[in-house]
Amino acid sequence: MILPILPAISPLVAAGVVLSTAATDAAYVMYTSNVAARRRLGAASWSGAWYLLSAVAVISFTSNWVYVVFAAGGSFIGGYIAVSALGRSGARRAVAKFA
Repeated sequence: MILPILPAISPLVAAGVVLSTAATDAAYVMYTSNVAARRRLGAASWSGAWYLLSAVAVISFTSNWVYVVFAAGGSFIGGYIAVSALGRSGARRAVAKFA
């Protein structure tokens, strides 16, 4: 049986992956917290940050970082509109629905 050769692991890249994953998860928590508190600007900002931190895949597939700027802008707009659409009455209905 021939074992496949594992690719070499770069400690610097491995550390970068750990740090970027931690930062992405922290941004997701902050985004969720802002959405739960109905803070539109905070949620939209953390949504954009979360998307930028996740952008390594986009850069890898497209080799063009400019698309990441558009994606972050769309993420900001989507977060802002979604939280705006929820509104206070929507939050009350959602809580009552699950209570």
